[in-house]
Amino acid sequence: MSAKSRAVIACAAALLVVGVEARGAAQSPPAQPRRVAHPYIEINPRPLLYRRCTAWYVLQNRPSGPVLFPQQHCWWVRG
Repeated sequence: MSAKSRAVIACAAALLVVGVEARGAAQSPPAQPRRVAHPYIEINPRPLLYRRCTAWYVLQNRPSGPVLFPQQHCWWVRG
């Protein structure tokens, strides 16, 4: 490779790097993600009520072998 072709390749690479940096600097900051309203259930119990829960594990037999599954039961209690 001749010195002239090396100089041309070096200039092209330098211009490419400068162009990429200039393009990156000109871009606006990343846009904020849009907030999506998710439907939800709102529970407003009477005053002085709270939710009490109990949880346990249940052993279920599966073809692959026994598996532990969590179970939960909740109820409203006057407090």
